[in-house]
Amino acid sequence: MKMRPGIFLALAAAGTLSLRAATNQAATPPAPTRPDVTYAQPAGLNLALDAYLPEGAGPFPVCILVHGGGFKSGNKRSSIYPLFAPLRDAGFACFSIDYRLAPANRWPAGMEDVEAAVRWVKAHAADFHADARRIALVGDSSGGHYVSYVGALGREPVNAVVAIYAPHDLELQVKLRGELGSAMTALLGLTEINAAAWETLRQASPINHLRAGMPPYLLMQGDLDRTVVYEQAFRFQKRSRALGNTCDLTTITNGDHGLEGWDKARLEYKLELINWLKKTLCMPL
Repeated sequence: MKMRPGIFLALAAAGTLSLRAATNQAATPPAPTRPDVTYAQPAGLNLALDAYLPEGAGPFPVCILVHGGGFKSGNKRSSIYPLFAPLRDAGFACFSIDYRLAPANRWPAGMEDVEAAVRWVKAHAADFHADARRIALVGDSSGGHYVSYVGALGREPVNAVVAIYAPHDLELQVKLRGELGSAMTALLGLTEINAAAWETLRQASPINHLRAGMPPYLLMQGDLDRTVVYEQAFRFQKRSRALGNTCDLTTITNGDHGLEGWDKARLEYKLELINWLKKTLCMPL
């Protein structure tokens, strides 16, 4: 693992969940304990979540999982599915959500759906033997952008945020690429790069909404990611820490974009994620 300044060091595995138990994700994800539960109906559109629940009486700490897909594709059983079984087996009540996709639903619709999911889980936690006082948001790619933004905004408070190869800085992404790309056109309705576009990109970037008192963050990023540039994660961490926040960063050496590839590059990332969540949410290791 290549270490850079401030990069999160994995917790010692002694006395913790075994690596085998933490990474027991097969090619086919587990069946939801409670599938297709409606959590919101914006403008009459049904939004559902799948619940993956541990055995036992609880109350279990919560992970709300938000899938990626470039803001315009994917669903609650795609992209982030390699985390379902490991998190559930580690004792987390997991809720994987659908949200409104672009371009039919532009910014900030998807982010507001994540906030709605937080409200719903808090209100219904007891029905799932879950603990509304210990909630982590976990998102990958565009889902990571959404959870990062919700955590920074703070309108629906949570106890931890895990952003996996998340585009925290849309302005930097566009500058380094020299183009908007289909995702920014779909999400923000931008068609050309001009002063108004830069301002829109800045406002839609979590890095520009950092504040003191944010929940602890874990950023996970591959150093060979060809979709989301590594540098924006490092900048996010630096700015957040300057405000006095806890913001850890773990780098996946030779990691590109996508959890399936990470399973080949660094399978231990799941154990590192689980240990960080347990420590942050005050669970026994």
